[in-house]
Amino acid sequence: MSGHSKWATTKHKKAVIDAKRGKLFAKLIKNIEVAARTGGPDPDGNPTLFDAIQKAKKQSVPNKNIDSAVKRGGGLEGGGVDYETIMYEGYGPNGVAVLVECLTDNRNRAASDVRVAMTRNGGSMADPGSVSYLFNRKGVVIVPKGELTEDDVLGAVLDAGAEEVNDLGESFEVLSEATDLVAVRSALQESGIDYDSADANFVPTMQVELDEEGARKIFKLIDALEDSDDVQNVFANFDVSDDVMEKVDA
Repeated sequence: MSGHSKWATTKHKKAVIDAKRGKLFAKLIKNIEVAARTGGPDPDGNPTLFDAIQKAKKQSVPNKNIDSAVKRGGGLEGGGVDYETIMYEGYGPNGVAVLVECLTDNRNRAASDVRVAMTRNGGSMADPGSVSYLFNRKGVVIVPKGELTEDDVLGAVLDAGAEEVNDLGESFEVLSEATDLVAVRSALQESGIDYDSADANFVPTMQVELDEEGARKIFKLIDALEDSDDVQNVFANFDVSDDVMEKVDA
């Protein structure tokens, strides 16, 4: 996951300070609303909601916006929207497999947005199931490094079901089965270790190594997809070396 994860974590750091901040806030709020609707408005009894709130707080979403989203989702105040989750599959440039997770109240708009972003950026839509088999659902926890070593993190999460800890440069990525995500996140909390996000994500089982040109093309496609308000997450099976990342960043 090295190149992809490193790129994703860097990108999310930048998203806080650039023009996409409002868009990012809206997606985090939507996540909270859906989690509260699905599992109830009490974060203590709803781990998905707990993680959605934590993630929003880490990105500096105002508390009043978070509270409103919890109330709307939990049916405690009006104005809630009924969102559905839809997965679209496709291929990007260089044959990179792409999974697009949408959270939408308008299926036609979401499908149109995804299709347009794909076709304008060298991608193509694929039939359901033709791409998803290249990914496994995994628990992914991102832990900021600070003074921590890999052994510190591993020691905290090993008994909770963590499968591996990857060094992403400024942070560690802890992978587990999706069903062990809450246990892993709780183990970190009990050890006093702070984490940036805890999500059930689609992790690729095999990856396409990209050069600088290929990396630029896939980043452009993912940015175009994420520009849609309906698109919540984009997963892709590419890998980019540190050298290529540095060239792209420059």
